[in-house]
Amino acid sequence: RPSPKGPPSMQDTLATLAAIGALGVGAQWLAWRLQLPAIVVMLAAGLAVGPGLQVLDPRAVLDDLMRPILAIAVAVILFEGGLPLRFRQLADAAPAVKRMVLIGAPLTWALSSAAAWGVAGLSPAVAATFGGIMVITGPTTVLPMLRQARLAPRPAAILRWEAIIHNPVGALFAVLAFEIGVVGFLGNETIETALRIALGVGVATAMGSAAGAALAWVFRHGQAPEYLRAPILIASVLGVYVLANAVLTESGLVAVTVLGVWLANAQLPAFDELRRFKEQLTAMLVGGVFVILGADLDRATIASLDWSAAAFVATVLFLVRPLAVLPALAWSGVPWRDKALIAWIAPRGLVGFAVAGFFGARFVDLGWEDGARLPPLAFALVATTVLAHGFSVRPLARLLGLVATGRPGVMIVGSSPWAAAFAVALQEAETPVLVTDRDWRRLRPAREASVPVYYGEILGDAATRSLDFTRYATLVAASRESGYNALVCANYRPFFGQNGVFEVGQGAAEEDPRALPSGLGGRRLGAGRDFATLEARHADGWSFAWTTLTPEFGLSDYLRESPEADLFALRRADGRLILAADPASVRAEPGDALLAFRPPRHAAAAVTTFPSPPATADRRGAGRATG
Repeated sequence: RPSPKGPPSMQDTLATLAAIGALGVGAQWLAWRLQLPAIVVMLAAGLAVGPGLQVLDPRAVLDDLMRPILAIAVAVILFEGGLPLRFRQLADAAPAVKRMVLIGAPLTWALSSAAAWGVAGLSPAVAATFGGIMVITGPTTVLPMLRQARLAPRPAAILRWEAIIHNPVGALFAVLAFEIGVVGFLGNETIETALRIALGVGVATAMGSAAGAALAWVFRHGQAPEYLRAPILIASVLGVYVLANAVLTESGLVAVTVLGVWLANAQLPAFDELRRFKEQLTAMLVGGVFVILGADLDRATIASLDWSAAAFVATVLFLVRPLAVLPALAWSGVPWRDKALIAWIAPRGLVGFAVAGFFGARFVDLGWEDGARLPPLAFALVATTVLAHGFSVRPLARLLGLVATGRPGVMIVGSSPWAAAFAVALQEAETPVLVTDRDWRRLRPAREASVPVYYGEILGDAATRSLDFTRYATLVAASRESGYNALVCANYRPFFGQNGVFEVGQGAAEEDPRALPSGLGGRRLGAGRDFATLEARHADGWSFAWTTLTPEFGLSDYLRESPEADLFALRRADGRLILAADPASVRAEPGDALLAFRPPRHAAAAVTTFPSPPATADRRGAGRATG
């Protein structure tokens, strides 16, 4: 907090910015460690240092810098929110997703605006803007929730695509409502107001499209060095935002969203690297925004959340969401169980809260005092929906029979006789497995062993569209090409995490200076044998087998009696599967089962037999998951 003797010093400002950054990132790390929704921890951090302990007052310290900081952060967040929206993937989406966008989103806007006006008591302009913001569910909140709940593929796909598409759509609704309210209530004629808004939105859309086309040309034709690609992107986002705002107030949010969508569909080379940089920058900005907005809420503002705020949140949960979803999915062919789940699940998240705080401050600056109620109302809605939906989605899905069956699975990229044998061994432990390969002939061993397969390029868009990656917790790159294995691991590391990607042959780089760097691919699998060694041993009769440890026959006994066996996995007594990245560090207890690759002359006690899952017929087809 600044000294009461005068304005904040530079040291106060720097200390505040450092504290905001540390709290934002630290809260997200803590949420990751505790497996909690990040938004809950970030809000708690902001409330703790702000109205709770009263040790951080961003508005008093940052003063005139606070609104520009929020504006830049929201612009970058919305730009990043447009990057996942690829029209090719949307074209293949189920008709139910399109109905949720074309029918459900406008209904949500209208009903939410009515609830904010009639129940929460907001003025029409503020209520309409807030209603547009409430359309945003946000993939940063929904996707981790779906991954944790492990829903059946159909409702998971609808909720996932709704979150991705409603991100930019909700922002557009909010901008339109804001402009109609601000311009319309300043005394202009209706026709003049409509023309000005249409012109501003049109110019913003044109600016975003033109900037996207220019950046795509620059990046595609190598007109910028690699180290400047990300800085050019950031500078372009900020420039487009400022220029569009000069035409129409806050139309820059539309422009940067259009820019993100344009680049997402430009099929740029090495676009994933740019997208990941944007995700990392957005994580930093989102954390900072949440700490700022949470700390900026004083105790009086939180105390103003009276019965009308509670009634408003209840109206959104129990009336607005069902009345928007059920008409949108009527006669769509979606079963009633899926409709019931989708009609309940709509957690608001990072983007919605950030945008609400931004527009609330803009309304207050323009004389709408009830704009100050947007942050606390958004806080109440976000906190309630994240907690209510986060803790109820899996029990409700289980009640409706919409939980994906089986434990989190293993995806094996690269088919071979050895990989098929490994997959069969994992199936024996009741672990779902999928083997993928670009060559249909190489998939033959897996198909003959009744292992589910995917025929196609795992790095292509078709795999992203047709495979439900939330069913798998681990990826094993097991192709013949070490460079391809490293590429697959690098591509999917952001999704599965550093501890969730493994690579056959990783570990050889430590001994061979000509090999790929060990940090480029995934973690090593087992003892780090290369593909040729594993294939040769399999051809010589080596096989996989499970062995259960007992109090009389522990891990040390097993290793002493089976010195040649390579440990690949550990199955805990509760059914959890752990792949062995370093067999020497394996810690096993009685009741755990070890999976080892053993020579034919190997003999061990207590070979475990798990009940095998029922075999399913595979269907041949390019780019399709089978089995």
